[in-house]
Amino acid sequence: MEPIKTQVLSSFSQTKPKESRWSQLATRVRKDKWLLLLALPGMAYFLIFKYLPMWGILLAFKNYQPFLGFFKSEWVGTENFSQFLKDPIFINLLRNTFLLGLYDIVFFFPAPIILALLLNEIRVAAYKKFIQTFVYLPHFFSMVIVASISYLMLTTEGGIINELLFKLLGVKFEFLTSENWFRPLIITQTIWKECGWGTIIFLAALAGVDQEQYEAAIVDGASRFRQLWHITLPAIQGTIIIILILRMGKFLDRGFEQILLMSNSLNRDVAEVFDTYVYLVGITQGSFSYSAAVGLFKAVVGVVLVVSTNYLAKRAGHSGLY
Repeated sequence: MEPIKTQVLSSFSQTKPKESRWSQLATRVRKDKWLLLLALPGMAYFLIFKYLPMWGILLAFKNYQPFLGFFKSEWVGTENFSQFLKDPIFINLLRNTFLLGLYDIVFFFPAPIILALLLNEIRVAAYKKFIQTFVYLPHFFSMVIVASISYLMLTTEGGIINELLFKLLGVKFEFLTSENWFRPLIITQTIWKECGWGTIIFLAALAGVDQEQYEAAIVDGASRFRQLWHITLPAIQGTIIIILILRMGKFLDRGFEQILLMSNSLNRDVAEVFDTYVYLVGITQGSFSYSAAVGLFKAVVGVVLVVSTNYLAKRAGHSGLY
């Protein structure tokens, strides 16, 4: 009787109807309800401030007139984009923005990595924390303060650096008004302000490196440089690739506030970028549709750069962003 009972129970369990997809979803929601509740504010933020405003993209395809409103304004298709691409200023904007983005990748992107590697080599905990706090502070400064400090140090009328150079070389440099100095000045400000803050992610990645690998390398007689090259860098390689992919998404995003504060009539030819141009034509001239088209163009290029960089990273054997 026992084998028959077992067989009946087995056949009953096999014929039991499967739980529907909605029932499975409801079960998971009940199980993770507190985690979902904690995630609700973040989800609401992205929904309200990131996804709902995407409806405004349609403005780039209209000839928006405030007295007609969003829905009654004339639909012009890609006319705004054609006008922008044919405008002689497009080449200048693309060159200025591209060069600043290239300087950012070449000079700023490696800076937090190098600083994180240097901080990781400090063995005295108190000294390490002091240095970390010191390099984090500029991140919390407003760009207005950074621009003011730059002016006080670099102006030809009593600037500290210019006065020192005048005493040493007998000449003053037009750092704030020269076109040749504008891009180095912008990248220097960015490195000084954000380099320390950028080390947080890399220091967290370095904290997860297996210490036994260093011990084994020391036993094998590896120098500190060899340990850095063969253990530390490969361990954080994935983090570096992901940060690089995300950075490429902001390749054309050069920071409106910083450029606006540091530009003037003498360096305008090299200082005008997409962000400041959107402000110029959109806010000061009232060409809302045209400025929306410029902003959308910049966003599309950012998406293309992210997808392309992620594809190349995966082709090279790395995990990539997705």
